[in-house]
Amino acid sequence: MKKKISIVFLLCFIITNLYSQTYIHNVTIVDVINQKLIPNQTVVLMKEIISEIKPSKKIKIPNNAKTINGEGKFLIPGMTDSHVHFFQSGGLYTRPDALDLRNKMPYEKEISWVHQNMEDFLNRYLKLGITSVIDVGATYNFLSQKNSLQKANLPTVYMTGPLLTTYEPEVFKNRGKDEPFKLVLTAEDAKKMVQELLPYKPDFIKIWYIVGGDKKDMEANARKYEAVVKSAIDEAHKNNLKVAIHATERITAQIAVENGADFLVHNIEDEIVPDNFVKLLKSKKVILNPTLTVAGNYYKTYGQKNNYNTFELNNSNPEAIGSIQDLKHLSGSSDSAIVKKLKTRFNLPQMDVYISKKDSIRNINLKKLSDGGVTIAAGTDAGNIGTQHATSFISELDAMKKSGMSNWQVLQSATINPAKIFNKENISGSVSTGKIADLVLLNSNPVENIEHLTEVNLVFKNGEAINSEKTIKETPEMLVQKQVNGYNARNIEAFLEPYSEDAELYTFPNKLISKGKEAMRTSYTEMFKRLPELHCEIKNRIVNGNFVIDQESVSGMRKGQKVEATAIYEIKDGKIIKVYFLP
Repeated sequence: MKKKISIVFLLCFIITNLYSQTYIHNVTIVDVINQKLIPNQTVVLMKEIISEIKPSKKIKIPNNAKTINGEGKFLIPGMTDSHVHFFQSGGLYTRPDALDLRNKMPYEKEISWVHQNMEDFLNRYLKLGITSVIDVGATYNFLSQKNSLQKANLPTVYMTGPLLTTYEPEVFKNRGKDEPFKLVLTAEDAKKMVQELLPYKPDFIKIWYIVGGDKKDMEANARKYEAVVKSAIDEAHKNNLKVAIHATERITAQIAVENGADFLVHNIEDEIVPDNFVKLLKSKKVILNPTLTVAGNYYKTYGQKNNYNTFELNNSNPEAIGSIQDLKHLSGSSDSAIVKKLKTRFNLPQMDVYISKKDSIRNINLKKLSDGGVTIAAGTDAGNIGTQHATSFISELDAMKKSGMSNWQVLQSATINPAKIFNKENISGSVSTGKIADLVLLNSNPVENIEHLTEVNLVFKNGEAINSEKTIKETPEMLVQKQVNGYNARNIEAFLEPYSEDAELYTFPNKLISKGKEAMRTSYTEMFKRLPELHCEIKNRIVNGNFVIDQESVSGMRKGQKVEATAIYEIKDGKIIKVYFLP
């Protein structure tokens, strides 16, 4: 009798496992380790693991098994943005130490907003095939929130706590568990601060190694804090935690690495690195994250030269990316002096020369370090002003490609190399048997063109197939803000994306202006071409169920005069179906 029961249980176990498998059939695997494409493969997923990979003709798929047709598609490992900050939104108000607009947006309100939208940011990463993110500077409150968001269908988050720093901006002091920086000026301070972090269970420790002074004083100033850096690294390593370092000067990076730093989260930008520096990083197995685009995003924002493309406008958090355009109407506010000064400064010819020089140094160093065998992990510094969560990743990869890295090197930097930061390359980072099934099914070949990484068909997180088009729950307010962003960018595709195909525009209450998206395309395309200074400021917004009411002030439509208007948007099935304009 017991034997019969055992057989029944065994059969049930076999059947259960058989039908919990997923077969990705006849797909081309992008082998990032060996830098080759492997066509006509079937990849078998058992729960969260890649259980088998074989040529499709050698695998018989059971009847009624869950299958995904991979014909003509390309399977890559899930990608990792190895440098993000969730305490920063990517919007205009997120770094008051860099641009202080607290008169317009209190910092407490900004921090509350980013806490509320962290899950939205994570879903946006997942939608784009980014299945892991590394937050290299957070707060105690974000460390606590991270634990509640470690769900099977969200990206894996690795997070440090507050940054140990040799300099703390005044605006961030005395904020309790929302403080992103902790000042450490002695070796004993550094040791104690690492110990203070331990109960919050950070995945690693981060040091913000900031030194001042001219180039000739740089090394002397950096050496003043060497004992602090060494003490923090030693205490972290004692507790089995790796250490990331913000060091943008060659000497600070060198000192950090000589004292055991594991991960440099910025490229060197003050000089072309010498050969012995490259050899040092390689010999110590240090991983470097170049962050090529974040500085330029600050400069473009300050100079009011942001030109986000359709992909970025459609896929970024609408409020965060939309706030970047606020500088255009803040020029008439109490902050106008700051805004005008920034715009003037960052449009000077000498500023263009300065920025170009910095970019050139970063690019040369990246090529030299990559060619010299240093492991490069892609990361954006997302959350900083102008650098949007999730969508900035493809721009960063494009910049790395332009620095001279090959497409294969760029793909490695986005997949297998970040896995090495936490010694997880044996369990993730490639499409290999036995590894975690964090995968991305692409419609086109990314080796041929890095831009093809945006053509996501399906994302697999822990073996679960996720329809990328259903990851974001866009509220009526988000949809309305998206079309405002497209309007302000004079981008017709981004403007129209939130509208239904048969959208109707009315003069309130019932005078029809136009019907259908194509009619809107014709009229708004002409208007965007004719009015280059067009800008809509939302003065007030009311959200009531599926209706959003905006009080708008539009400049650039009539010379020297703003047009005041009220628009009522009706949303149905995730699209704007009607708009009523009040005269």
